[in-house]
Amino acid sequence: MSFNLAVILEEAAKLYPDKAVAIAGDRRMTYAELDVASSRFATALLAHCQPGDRVGVMLPNRLEFLECYFGILKAGLVMVPVNPLFKADEVRHIFTDSAVTAVVHSEAVSGVLDGDYVRFNVDAADYLGSPAPLDAAAATNADDTALIIYTSGTTGKPKGAELTHFQLYLNCTIAGETFGTRPEDVSIAVLPFFHIYGLSGILNVAIRYGSTVVSMPRFDPPAVLDAMHEHRITVMVGVPTMYHALLHTDIGDRDLSALRIGASGGASLPEAVMTAFEDKFGITILEGYGMSETGSSATMNYSVQDRRILSIGKPIWGVTAKIVGPNGVSLKPREVGEIWLRGHNIMKGYWGNPAATAEAIQDGWLRTGDLAYKDEDGYLYLVDRIKDLIIRGGYNVYPREVEEVLYGHPAIAEAAVIGRPDDRLGEEIVAVVAPKPGAVIDPEHVIAFCRERLALYKCPREVRVMQALPKTAAGKLLKRELRG
Repeated sequence: MSFNLAVILEEAAKLYPDKAVAIAGDRRMTYAELDVASSRFATALLAHCQPGDRVGVMLPNRLEFLECYFGILKAGLVMVPVNPLFKADEVRHIFTDSAVTAVVHSEAVSGVLDGDYVRFNVDAADYLGSPAPLDAAAATNADDTALIIYTSGTTGKPKGAELTHFQLYLNCTIAGETFGTRPEDVSIAVLPFFHIYGLSGILNVAIRYGSTVVSMPRFDPPAVLDAMHEHRITVMVGVPTMYHALLHTDIGDRDLSALRIGASGGASLPEAVMTAFEDKFGITILEGYGMSETGSSATMNYSVQDRRILSIGKPIWGVTAKIVGPNGVSLKPREVGEIWLRGHNIMKGYWGNPAATAEAIQDGWLRTGDLAYKDEDGYLYLVDRIKDLIIRGGYNVYPREVEEVLYGHPAIAEAAVIGRPDDRLGEEIVAVVAPKPGAVIDPEHVIAFCRERLALYKCPREVRVMQALPKTAAGKLLKRELRG
């Protein structure tokens, strides 16, 4: 079946040609302008690339990202987005592994590019020249790869998850339908577009339903609140660290009454943060779950009425989830095991890595590496990453359970729980915490606080205090750096 994801832009441009598709600072781009600009970019690319070639993109959230993204799709090429903060070795691995033919970049990252490929510097004057717009988008097949998105590499070198045109279409269509996305919505894009959550969960959804995105190059809480006020933002999509930071930022006299809903993913949102944010901002946050290998969304809380706090919801339409024990047998409700997923959203595989693909996908089921359980009604509750599980003296300790308690401490702004080797017990529990503004953390008090609320074997024996915990560009806590 012939299908190209760029159809979401082409159809929206017919319906809403003069409407803003994206706003970035004082720049505004309409649907019609993006449609033409991306078609010009497609022509420029095809002067150097053959259908199916990979094109690297190293850009923050700016309007040129949209132009090159849809230009790549229209040309029948494959986009390989990369964090523009990556260093030369990180960039070299991804662009070499994916064998890119061309790279789109800003002037700021020119120094880390050393490969033999065509370069499009978006900060150069008339960087495209003057190509005529492509007459029509390439007739790609529905199962052709549209995007190779590299995993964060928490367990080794990043691997490229291949996602198809139709997978990405279904994902944004189902996500938007679930959240009731409508043309009059205005979403704020503080998640980076080079991350699957920002690209599929915000940008694709907005364009699929003809709404507007307010794009920000970085997450700055006061600036985000200013944008919410100025542009009458209706939808906030973020990760827990963003909700936490906004919770502790003064709203002042900003009018945020247009906000109607929030979505959270990328990591578990602590209950204390969720309830406090909802009280302060007057909206409901719907938590979901997904990963690069699932094209973003895999499970969701479907509505405000059906939402269950601390649950990542139920599988989205067309997706099945099961909880599997170490012996490969499906578990009963409330039993903790690994989440396995099957459905239209599962990646084709890891680019050029059949061994890793075979390990991750078994009989059509994606092994996520995440621990969870189902309740009697089928709602899923994320417990932890399998690799983050701490085994202390023979007892399983799930860091998230301890972190939930730590977030209830009045002085703690951020918390992460890790294990460290221990000769006697195998592992010992360590809490790494950061204080709220103006607060002072007493490690002994934190330990006592936990002992009042947790079984003793779950309580941290060591508390390390940092001013801020390390995070990825998408706002996820980097536990591997804490262990190092």
